[in-house]
Amino acid sequence: MGPRFPLLVAALGSCLLPALGCLWCDKRVVEALKSLETDYLPDHLGAEHHKALMEKLEDTVKDFKNLELEEDESFLEVVDDDTLEKGTWSFLKELKRITDSDVKGELLVKELFWMLKQQKETFARHVSLFQKDEAALCPNKCGMMLQTLTWCNSCEKKVHACRKNLDCGERRVNVHEMEDMILDCELNWHHISEGLTDYTFYRVWKNKPESMVYKGTAPTLTKTKANPSDAGTYRCQLNTVKNSPATIIRYHVRVLPKRVVEETPSTNIIPNPEDVTLDEVTWKPNKSAATTIPPPSPSSAAQSPTVENMLRSLLVGLLIWGFVVLIASIVIL
Repeated sequence: MGPRFPLLVAALGSCLLPALGCLWCDKRVVEALKSLETDYLPDHLGAEHHKALMEKLEDTVKDFKNLELEEDESFLEVVDDDTLEKGTWSFLKELKRITDSDVKGELLVKELFWMLKQQKETFARHVSLFQKDEAALCPNKCGMMLQTLTWCNSCEKKVHACRKNLDCGERRVNVHEMEDMILDCELNWHHISEGLTDYTFYRVWKNKPESMVYKGTAPTLTKTKANPSDAGTYRCQLNTVKNSPATIIRYHVRVLPKRVVEETPSTNIIPNPEDVTLDEVTWKPNKSAATTIPPPSPSSAAQSPTVENMLRSLLVGLLIWGFVVLIASIVIL
């Protein structure tokens, strides 16, 4: 393999020692490196170099002291599960790419050298995004959020408390009488917080201690058919496993008069003529009341030709008499 090969192994350890840090906390990374040693190296690298290479690889993954983040940001040495998963997945994918390529000897060491350098930069970007993203690291704007994080130095998972003002403000709720009154106590970070227990709603009175009206895992209080006696002040408290409040929200409820719904008469209803005045009536032809001329009876049909003949005979007689009178006048003259 040549005299340069031991130098490559040494460079792999000395130049890339502070590379991946937190990834050693994921058992899949440890198992993948073990598989590289037992299943891949025997056929792809001289046995005399196995131990030195694996020691450098493991030291590189374990040690994490010089991770360069964007904009000179300091690494907090803690990550959430999502950031650790992204780094692990990227590392395993690239390691599999190398073993699938069947690369051997010095070229194998160079590939590992380049892969570790690239994975250090990739993981640094994931960590930088995690620390900048308020939605990832302590996204709560009020209350106390309990977030499980991994401490890279010890690979321990610990619950981190994001402590802010427990008072999450007041809500003004207007509801009409006989409608449902709904008070919602859930905030957008409650579902990702660790160690939360029950929501408890209290009715707050002016001259006597407040009374509990609901306790359970549901974040809402619902009162059906609200009435004027339901108006007043309410308080919701979400507790932690240590029986300390995580968030507190107050509600000022006002019950408005019953909503008036104007009824519009249906256009399909035909009014009773007795209930309608003359001015409101629009007169139109009534087909059922129209006059119908009955057809002629057989007897009348038989009489019609007789009358017509009589008239025709009378007309002919008049014409003949007129003609006779005309001739007689001419003869006399």
